[in-house]
Amino acid sequence: MSFWLIQCLNGLSHASTLFIMAAGLTLVFGVTRIVNFAHGSFYMLGALLAGTLVTQWQPGWSEHAALYFLAMVLGAVAAALLGALTEVFLFRPLRHSPPLYPLVATFGLSLVIHDVLLWLLGPGEVFAPRFPGLKGAVQVGEDFFPQWQILTLCLGPLVWGLLHLLLTRTSWGQRVRAATQDRDMLDALGVNPAPLMLSVVVLGCGLAGLAGALQLPRMPAHLQMDLQMVVETFVVVVMGGLGSIAGAFYAAILIGCVHAFGIHFFPQATLVLVFLTMALVLAIRPQGLMGELPGAAPREKVMPFNMGSSHRIFKWTGWLVLAGCALSLLVVNDYSQRVLEDVLIMMLFGLSLQCMMALSGWVSFGHAAYFGLGAYAAAVSHLQWQFNALSAALMGCLVATVAALLMGQLLLRSAGVYLAMLSLAFAQMVWASASQWVSLTGGDNGLIGLQFFNAMPRWQFQVALVLLCFVSLYGFSRLVRSSFGAALQAGRDAPLRAQASALNVAQLNLRVFLLSACLAGLSGSLWAISKGAVFPSAASISNSVDALMVVLLGGIHHLWGALAGSVFLVGLGSEIGRHFEYWRGSLGFLIMLLMVFAPEGMLGLRRAKKMTDGRAL
Repeated sequence: MSFWLIQCLNGLSHASTLFIMAAGLTLVFGVTRIVNFAHGSFYMLGALLAGTLVTQWQPGWSEHAALYFLAMVLGAVAAALLGALTEVFLFRPLRHSPPLYPLVATFGLSLVIHDVLLWLLGPGEVFAPRFPGLKGAVQVGEDFFPQWQILTLCLGPLVWGLLHLLLTRTSWGQRVRAATQDRDMLDALGVNPAPLMLSVVVLGCGLAGLAGALQLPRMPAHLQMDLQMVVETFVVVVMGGLGSIAGAFYAAILIGCVHAFGIHFFPQATLVLVFLTMALVLAIRPQGLMGELPGAAPREKVMPFNMGSSHRIFKWTGWLVLAGCALSLLVVNDYSQRVLEDVLIMMLFGLSLQCMMALSGWVSFGHAAYFGLGAYAAAVSHLQWQFNALSAALMGCLVATVAALLMGQLLLRSAGVYLAMLSLAFAQMVWASASQWVSLTGGDNGLIGLQFFNAMPRWQFQVALVLLCFVSLYGFSRLVRSSFGAALQAGRDAPLRAQASALNVAQLNLRVFLLSACLAGLSGSLWAISKGAVFPSAASISNSVDALMVVLLGGIHHLWGALAGSVFLVGLGSEIGRHFEYWRGSLGFLIMLLMVFAPEGMLGLRRAKKMTDGRAL
């Protein structure tokens, strides 16, 4: 009996931290409509700063409960102050941008925060001592439960109660709830939104910093703690229902208990269980536990698709740039050849996501699932059945398409961020399976020693890669102009009117989703052939984010967006990495600048300038 009680207490303690994080993210999203990918970085900042105060700058603080607590508060205050700067200089300029572009900007912010903390504090972990006065444990039957975790367990309900009072009993809370429901109407009634948004972001980021600082007595603080926590926080927020504090509380309890019991009974599949739980909840209730139905929010205005510049001089620029990349493969050194191969393969991967997002409006946070499945299918078929490069690539396309066909039936019932999180859940299950199915995938050691180039010279692969890029881009341009593309865009912009016109919007979206997954599987196969090895990182969150950034950096509604984004992210990123130690922060800073000054992506600069000139006239 004591075992079950101890595991429940462990789950509730973890749920308390998750809820404090999720409450901050929910508040920020509810008012600003920005999905803050850097929320985990504020959590990391609070933990690292508080830990450094306790252990290095002021070592004597670890012996006094009041000073130890003060260090935690200072960590939370630092996160809140950084949140204030973020709102003024990043969120505010992006207020009227489509929601995905601020997501990319906050990803750039997370890179900057990571490298700044690396520069200031170094790469090592910070091990803080136990909290003074709460170093012992409470006996529960035959087992013991740490006193500090009892305190953190109580903080979650306390924070919920205080937020409930703040949102329901104060004029500030009433304005926050009004802004969550209809921000434009609140603005029309004469309420200045700037101070309101600033206060909400400060509170949300401060809660994230507090959640990080509270982890010090039970775990070390390090520079990799942001990603895992922000992913679990997204799970809680989406599963609870976007904008619902109460939903986040109940979802945090559910995920905390799944995590606690999963670690004991299924230690190698805990992460799979977490995402499987979210997938089951969203399959039953697509709006989350206590959220609104998908599509209830106002639709964003969609920019018309740009097939390229109408000016004669620039009409063929994209094709010439792609041809230049192809010709460069013949004259550059081996390192530059590998970088160019990466650029072209990432362009194909980005194009697979772009054709789905631009035409159907479906957004995937886990498109790396199909990339990874294609890569592993090509590698396994080569190692097990000696498939050549062509057969292995076709196998990768087939496996990715079949997986998308099965997943598509579930995605059809969802929409918006809920659909994106379902795709992320599937990608995480693919990644976890690749990491733990050692007999088939090699686990973390991967599948190495692929000998595709024993049967063909590398230049033939490079020629095939270039031809596939040309064919894919040409096919995408034809798809946009076709009646099928027009029907997809009609279903994206006005689904009810499209259905009234006898268009089967669901089936149209499913068809372009299958096409997208097939192209992603092909790009994954080409990656396996190029690298000669496959690792679980092919299906990781970071790879999905890379594909999303390629599309949004270049411009989702521009024909050459995937190529421009891939050149920027992969090509420029590789060059920055060769010359700067803190290249991630430099790249993140460039990403933020680009999102602020070119919210349509790099290729939207010219159109934005035209619109500005037109308004000036």
